[in-house]
Amino acid sequence: MGFFSKYTLCVLQKYKDVEGTVSMEEVNGEELVKQFAEEMEEMLGRKMKSVKKLADAAEDADLYHDYNDTMEFEYFNSMLINKVDEDGNPLPLGGAFPLEENEHFNKLPVNVQTSNIQVPTNVYNRDPDIVNGVYMSEALDNVFIDNFQKDPTLTWQYFGSATGFFRLYPGIQWIPDESGVVTFDCRNRNWYIQAATSPKDVVIVVDVSGSMKGLRLTIAKHTINTILDTLGENDFVNIIAYSDYVRYVEPCFKGTLVQADLDNREHFKILVDEIHVKGEGKVTKAMKESFKILNEATAMGQGSLCNQAIMLITDGAMEDFEDVFEEFNWPDKRVRVFTYLIGREVTFAENTKWIACNNKGYYTHVSTLADVQENVMEYLHVLSRPMVINHDHDIIWTEAYMDSVLFNTQAQNLLLMTSVAMPVLLSHGILLGVVGTDVALKELMRLALRYKVNTSNYSQQNPWLCFSHHQQWLHLISPGPAASARRSIPTKTGPFCVHVLPVSV
Repeated sequence: MGFFSKYTLCVLQKYKDVEGTVSMEEVNGEELVKQFAEEMEEMLGRKMKSVKKLADAAEDADLYHDYNDTMEFEYFNSMLINKVDEDGNPLPLGGAFPLEENEHFNKLPVNVQTSNIQVPTNVYNRDPDIVNGVYMSEALDNVFIDNFQKDPTLTWQYFGSATGFFRLYPGIQWIPDESGVVTFDCRNRNWYIQAATSPKDVVIVVDVSGSMKGLRLTIAKHTINTILDTLGENDFVNIIAYSDYVRYVEPCFKGTLVQADLDNREHFKILVDEIHVKGEGKVTKAMKESFKILNEATAMGQGSLCNQAIMLITDGAMEDFEDVFEEFNWPDKRVRVFTYLIGREVTFAENTKWIACNNKGYYTHVSTLADVQENVMEYLHVLSRPMVINHDHDIIWTEAYMDSVLFNTQAQNLLLMTSVAMPVLLSHGILLGVVGTDVALKELMRLALRYKVNTSNYSQQNPWLCFSHHQQWLHLISPGPAASARRSIPTKTGPFCVHVLPVSV
């Protein structure tokens, strides 16, 4: 007799032993799913409440803070804590920062009594804006701790400042890469960008004429890639290169906008790297093509149906281009035009500045690679103005992602997660930053307990989550059945819905 036959007989015998004391109860699968959705809604509601408290606290703290451009304030920089110089003295902005391994935070050494600060390598950590912002945001520590005490399922809580610093709770020691550099900038993270701006359609127009050779082309490519990094799942994009003629970097995307998801962004980056320069730069045709793309998207109800922008990357605009804007963008100026003047020469600065200023955009001069990051971020501040003026505190949920960027040098079990975030807005039309927290998707799946639904049911084997109208259903474990077989029950909280087929009992 084979192993499985013996196993079956054993199971049958055990069932007969308890048959008189057990009963079969029919379970209503749809009611079970509704309960699942309600419990998940309550859980997500707690996360949003915590984030709202952080936003309120940050706005109140800034309201009562008097800016001091000579302020000196020592804070815990997560790159410098627990380190000493050659003489054994603590590094400035460092010092002793107790850390203890914590099971809840992936067994990382953390300090649950306080947060600390991460500053990107390209940002001066004693800049007056940084020092004032760090001092002001110290008020968030009490809220971090209170949130965690009231909801122990919370993980990382944070405040990303528009000036670049990142306050993270609980505090950690930030590990740089092998070059001793930390490239992480909270303003490039999807949760920050989605909370700080509304969805947008972006056409990137890059000058590839002969004058853009060498370092200028390198800077231009880096500028394009940095712009792409500021786009997310709710945004739409295309890239046009121009010299004597206009061409799309991806001919398959001619005349249209594509969703700025990770695959498309990475595809664009590969194509941008292959760009070569040749000929004379004639921007007028490229601008006309860009306006046509955006206008057609609006007319056909495609794209984000929200903000629209053209990003012009050039070393100079010499043509008579006023007629283009008069035909396509004035007087409503519905499309904002941002200009990036590449290189050290400023001969054509007035022209490129005029284009931006007369089309509700922003002009920047990018002379070195080090200038790119900060200059690109300026457009986000411009696009956030309508939201700030209206004081729209929209809570956003990001698409699911695998995030190892915080701890890329430490052995971690990568978790599929989403982030909930909210902008911090000031009454005088300024975006202060974004607050948020992470939610591991395994926490959601724990709500479908196996003792309530057997191990072969669809919720355990084939769970799905749907995040927004622009995104696909997310399958958490393995490829599932065809979309035609789905029957969903949405929650009222956020852009989530849960999908589970009738439970097998």
